[in-house]
Formats: sequence, structure tokens, C-alpha cells
Amino acid sequence: MNMLNTRAWHGALPMLAAAALLLLQGCASPPKAYDYTAYQAAKPASILVLPPVNSTPDVQATPSVLAQMTLPLAESGYYVMPVSLVDETLKGNGVHTADEAQQIPVAKLREIFGADAGLYVKVTRYGAVYKVLNSETAVTLDAKLVDLRNGQLLWEGSASASSAEQQNNSQGGLIGLLVKAVVDQIISSTTDRSHPMAGVASQRLLAAGRPNGLLYGPRSPSYGKP
Repeated sequence: MNMLNTRAWHGALPMLAAAALLLLQGCASPPKAYDYTAYQAAKPASILVLPPVNSTPDVQATPSVLAQMTLPLAESGYYVMPVSLVDETLKGNGVHTADEAQQIPVAKLREIFGADAGLYVKVTRYGAVYKVLNSETAVTLDAKLVDLRNGQLLWEGSASASSAEQQNNSQGGLIGLLVKAVVDQIISSTTDRSHPMAGVASQRLLAAGRPNGLLYGPRSPSYGKP
């Protein structure tokens, strides 16, 4: 490369760096704000949590997630229909699966339970994934809040939690990574590590005040705030 080309290259570096910075800023732009118009107009005060549909191989996904969804909703200011009462009522009417429960017409759910809104949840990931150098226990949830008075969608969102968030694979070298992977796999196979992750995912999904998350309910001192 001759001197002229070298000078031209060095002169172009600042422009290339600026272009790369603009590209990165564009990729890191914040998500579009959720439209809460219908949600704010509906003003739901009570929520019926339907049994989560499980699309994973782990049969514990539905009861594990369902058991941990009442708390964040209640803390967000909503009255939540008692899970045990809902379960008994559904089974007493011949509804034994989450898929069947979520297919019940909203007018019927409103008639039976009297709740303002229904929470429809789907578990898309639940359990451990084993890799060569590590293992990860993760839970991913998708949810929709539907007005049981008219069937209108009020809000939808998703959240995940993973044990990999606390892992640090930068130390110990290859041998350390292999030993850690074996230990993680033993722990995952002998204990239920998915249940705590389901709790974290439920909190992230249903705790009001998060970006594009649920709004505060009327029982919260933050009611009416974004």
C-alpha cells in the first residue's frame, strides 16, 4: 500500500467508526411503547388466571407456573380468583386440561367466575438444556390479558428466566468448565431447578410497572401510574 492510499485509509477510519456507531445505536433502539388504550379503558379489577398451556415435554410446567402467578398479580393491585377454587370448578364441570380451559368462551368464564379479565398463559420453555460445557435451566412464558366482558385483548407480553444468568464461565479453564458442567447436570437431574426459574419468569411477566408490562391494578397505591 503506497503512502497516498495509506493516508486515504486513515482518513476514512473516523467515518467508518462513526457509521458503525450509528448502526449499533440503531440496533439498540428501545422497543416500541405498548398501546394501553384498551387496557386503560377497561380498568380490570379482578383477574381469572387460567391453567397455563404447556408446550414443553415437562409435565410439571403447568402446575409449577400456575402456583406462582397469583403473588405478582396481587402485588400489582389486582384481586386474583383463588387458584384452587378455579381448579375445582373447572374439573367439576368436566374441564380437566389447560387447553380445554383456555377454549371456554369468555362470556361463560365471566358468568361462572365473575372476573373482569382472564389471563391466558402458555409455557414455551421449561426445563434443563444440556450442553458440552454447561447446562441451562430456563423458563419462558407468553401471556395475554383478555377482557371477559367483551373478549377484547387488553395486553400481551412474554418473559424468560434462566440459570445461565448467574453463571460465570470466564474462570477455571477447560477442566473447570467440564467439572462444572458435570456438577450442573447432576444437580439438574436430582433437584427441580425449573420451579425457581418459573417464579422469576412469572415475576418478570406479571409485576406491574415494568416496560410494556401490566398496569397497576386498583388495589395498588400506584394505580393510574404507568
